[in-house]
Amino acid sequence: MRRALAFACAFACVFAFSAHAQDAMPDMEMPAARHDNAPAQPRDADHSDGYRYGAMPGMDMADDDAQGMLLLDQFEYAHDSHGGGAAFVDGEAWYGKDFDKLWLKFEGHTGDAFRTEALWDHAVAPFWDTQLGVRRDSGAGPGRTWAAFGVQGLAPYGIETEATVYVGQDGRSAARVQLEYEARLTQRWILQPKFEANAYGRDDPQRGIGSGLSDVQLGLRLRYEVTRQFAPYLGVEETRRFGGTARYARAAGGDATEVRWVAGLRLWF
Repeated sequence: MRRALAFACAFACVFAFSAHAQDAMPDMEMPAARHDNAPAQPRDADHSDGYRYGAMPGMDMADDDAQGMLLLDQFEYAHDSHGGGAAFVDGEAWYGKDFDKLWLKFEGHTGDAFRTEALWDHAVAPFWDTQLGVRRDSGAGPGRTWAAFGVQGLAPYGIETEATVYVGQDGRSAARVQLEYEARLTQRWILQPKFEANAYGRDDPQRGIGSGLSDVQLGLRLRYEVTRQFAPYLGVEETRRFGGTARYARAAGGDATEVRWVAGLRLWF
């Protein structure tokens, strides 16, 4: 009963206050909602409000520009087990875009056999390219020219792989495989094992090459990266010759197996 009486008193007070407020402000009216300037559709269907994507000065991504690089992977002096020594270089350079590049490879000893390749490189899969071009062998006998067909890429476990087949004049043929791996011991010390094998389809006595598996090279180099672009290293490399290539080497006063100690620089421009 008391609660009902209290509720009735409160309701009467609210009603009386409302009536008093209306009497005090007889001319005040609440503004009505205006729709004169409202758009037919408040927002775009994609919520872009009319804005469209466009170029932003200074913020363009240069992901389709042509780029270039020169890498001297091995620029070294080699000292063999017989006391002789020679300079050696193994490098590559390329220029182009993501999918197509012009690639140049060169490898050899000063005053000895030297191999140069000019290749058109095309990306066919993540980390894998096909290469088509020409190879030229110079020094240590008459020059030879080959057509080159190969693949290059990054195999599982981070193994850098090159496999190339060559077709030359007078029915000559050859194949070359190179495997390379970089074991990062620390942020600056890198151990780099390398494997290379060469095979030929026929004898070439003028260049000291026999048919079949010609030679295999195993190398191990430890470098210190002062910077990514400049890294001195020390290492050892063994070359084993087989079949006719071993016979030609012995006939010329050499050995079928040769061990060289190397010291050099790895340079990247």
